[in-house]
Amino acid sequence: MYKSLQLMSDNKKGLVTFNDLAKEAFAMQPMEMAAPLKKNNTSLFIGIPREITSQENRVPLSPSSIEFLVHNGHEIVIESKAGAASNFSDERFSEAGARIVHSHEEIFKADIILKIEPPTDAEIELMRPEQILISALQLDQINPVTLNKLLLKRVNAIAYEFLQDDSGSFPIIRAMSEMAGHASILLASEYLNNANIGKGELLGGFTGIPPTQIVVIGAGAVGEYACKAAVGLGANVKVFDNELYRLRRLQDNLGGKIFTSTIQPNILAEALRNCDVAIGALRGEQGRSPVVVTEKMVSQMKPNSIIIDVSIDQGGVFETSEITNHKNPIFKKHEVIHYCVPNITARVSRSASYALSNIFTPLLNDMSNYGGFHDLIKIAKGFRNGVYIYKGHMVNASLASKFGMKYKDLNLLLNLF
Repeated sequence: MYKSLQLMSDNKKGLVTFNDLAKEAFAMQPMEMAAPLKKNNTSLFIGIPREITSQENRVPLSPSSIEFLVHNGHEIVIESKAGAASNFSDERFSEAGARIVHSHEEIFKADIILKIEPPTDAEIELMRPEQILISALQLDQINPVTLNKLLLKRVNAIAYEFLQDDSGSFPIIRAMSEMAGHASILLASEYLNNANIGKGELLGGFTGIPPTQIVVIGAGAVGEYACKAAVGLGANVKVFDNELYRLRRLQDNLGGKIFTSTIQPNILAEALRNCDVAIGALRGEQGRSPVVVTEKMVSQMKPNSIIIDVSIDQGGVFETSEITNHKNPIFKKHEVIHYCVPNITARVSRSASYALSNIFTPLLNDMSNYGGFHDLIKIAKGFRNGVYIYKGHMVNASLASKFGMKYKDLNLLLNLF
């Protein structure tokens, strides 16, 4: 009725013609047709290899995300058992619409390679010019030989830890840091008990028992979530950082339930002498994290107290820290237990995979909707920030400076000025 009246008002003569009524009647009749898969502007061909780096258990896309992307017209191939360590079976990925392959080489026929760890030299050999690689870069561990191989292959390489969102923050670093902070307190709880050579204490605060004393060095995302978890369990928390705005924000968020201080050696040493757990959560802006706890400070800590150095992937906050792994995660020095595993989130690989998937899925969807990789980097500044190799050119200034490589401005290459 509404459409008929609209037709009458739109007709210059004020009359509804037979043709108008016929069209209206035809439009109102139910019609049967097959519902095709939704197609976006550009279909993507995505390959997800099984991680071959030791103890990397995460996978970049969950089955539900793959189902969404396949429904939107994209092709996804995933190597068999790529999600096994995160308890995602091949059957679940297949049901979601992915094609399961048993050859590592087959995966690298895809246009976009999406993985967690940086590519190995053997994987780079399988790559081809103009292929798109989305993976970690690990600035503190990357070497110039690997970079030169990627440059010679003329791939387009994106470091997901450099990707920025609309607010200018780094969503993947933030998500993994939040998880690592929370997990560090759970690890501390494990190593305080008798089953793991601990003192036989339960982390937290209980009636009639003094609360666990925890020192957190760093008030960024790792430190923030470590504090939230520790305060939630009733522990007594002291946080050290040289950025006053971070300390103020953290104190406001936790309602003043924590002690905060800038990193003053005497005050920090006193806090460490009395603590049960110390969390290292400082990150360097470029390269190594600052060492703020000396070996002498560690030697004065209580026997069987615990150090969890989350910053070990950048060298560590404690002078006594040495890299360990998930199979042999701890060592003792000066009677203090040290946990120095770089990849803490691999312990909770299923949760970490979901968190990564929540970031990669809209990113890939945007890439499709905006016409593909080359169009997206022109439009999205945050995505462009993650690109470090473009068509055989090094376009990350920090990386080029670190290794003395030739550098070209990506904005100039894209004619964005």
